[in-house]
Amino acid sequence: MSLAVVFSRAQLGIEAPLITVETHLSNGLPCLNIVGLPETAVKESKDRVRSALLNSHFEFPPRRITINLAPADLPKEGGRYDLAIALGILAASGQLPATALSDHEFVGELALSGELRGIRGCLAAALACGRDKRKLLLPKTNANEAALAEGTRVFGATHLLEVCAHLNGNQAIVQEYSSKQTIDPGYPDLSDIKGQESAKRALQIAAAGSHNLLFIGPPGTGKTMLASRLPGLLPPLSPAETLEVATLQSLIGGAHSGYQQRPFRTPHHTASAVALVGGGSTPKPGEISLAHKGVLFLDELPEFPRKVLDVLREPLESGEICLSRAQAQIRYPARFQLIAAMNPCPCGYHGESNHRCRCTPDQINRYQNRISGPLLDRIDMHVRVPSLPHSKLAQTAGQQQTPAIREKVAACRQTQLDRAGKVNAYLDTREIDRYCALSTEQQKLMEQAMNKLGLSARAWHRILRLARTIADLEQCPVIETHHLIEALAYRQLDRKPLL
Repeated sequence: MSLAVVFSRAQLGIEAPLITVETHLSNGLPCLNIVGLPETAVKESKDRVRSALLNSHFEFPPRRITINLAPADLPKEGGRYDLAIALGILAASGQLPATALSDHEFVGELALSGELRGIRGCLAAALACGRDKRKLLLPKTNANEAALAEGTRVFGATHLLEVCAHLNGNQAIVQEYSSKQTIDPGYPDLSDIKGQESAKRALQIAAAGSHNLLFIGPPGTGKTMLASRLPGLLPPLSPAETLEVATLQSLIGGAHSGYQQRPFRTPHHTASAVALVGGGSTPKPGEISLAHKGVLFLDELPEFPRKVLDVLREPLESGEICLSRAQAQIRYPARFQLIAAMNPCPCGYHGESNHRCRCTPDQINRYQNRISGPLLDRIDMHVRVPSLPHSKLAQTAGQQQTPAIREKVAACRQTQLDRAGKVNAYLDTREIDRYCALSTEQQKLMEQAMNKLGLSARAWHRILRLARTIADLEQCPVIETHHLIEALAYRQLDRKPLL
């Protein structure tokens, strides 16, 4: 048979479109041509495949070989098609039964020796393969990751000869893969932080409703320590959420760090806008997508360039990022919780009674204006973390707080999921009107506060969501006045100056 068809998968964002690898042998001068919009790494596969076949003791047919990667209008990149191309040549030249290929899909890069090397984005390929009711054969280094796609039969191989023996029925590949990694995250405990009870309370509320949070205070007061304790307060990922997170991490070539652990991303303030939201000539997910279903922590917030921070505004509202390029439009999920920390001024001690601030009013305004008003408006809670007297810092650590608070947060989130199918931070306008109804007196209180603080309509909705979370923590079916007052207290720093 001079024509063979093998199935593979491309990588397009979090999608894995089907690629049909058609191989045709014809008479003429010996050559190998690859068509179907291949980029450089795909074109170079002809040399890798030829050496892999010869070093595996197969015959490389001395004929005119044409390989078509369909659909032809979809750009192909990377070495993920090497295995499919090699098997297509073997099937077209009669060295491998073509009937064994129809119910399989193949992804993997070949070494010159015929060994299989791992690829990025194998989990998306495994999910798509399972939906099409085919088996997936890929490098063994990717097998545990691909096994997260329940319902997909995954076979991991280390060498081209192992793949051919499996397809010929001589020696089947044994499926022994573990998709669930039981890794103890070892989260630091909240009791390590002395004092700062109001900040701990704010952290608990933020965890319960997935609200964005900004810590403001002088250096060394525990802002970073507080933020690093947040992952330990959050409930574990559900199986569906785990699959979403692992798929995104698979795109950058990093396996999921631990089953059901929420991501916690901490980019440096020198990160570019592309590093945060994703992109590049070959689009890849950025930090906001890698923090999907988890936490994005931005320490020293004003040190980030303002243009970089402003790219966060749309994803904070929509929960996704759309990257438009000439060849394609790629969409990545970005439903993250933003936690940030900052000093009130360049020297860090503005507003502190026990430290003298060396900054002029103009320097303070310029420093605080590095954060735009629209971005601040999207942060639900602005919390001051003041310096404490040494008597409080000398106190010994108490009992562990994180496990008990985690249980309380998990119960609160379950209440929200049972009521609206989502946590409070993501309630839309109609759901706010339904679940966050206020009495006449509370409406008047809100109107007075909004006028006095000069808050926007967006802030109105965010305050109601926050009040709903505070009520849920107290297992209260309705929002009471003290819940609303506490929610408003977290927005009093909206006005300039922040402190």
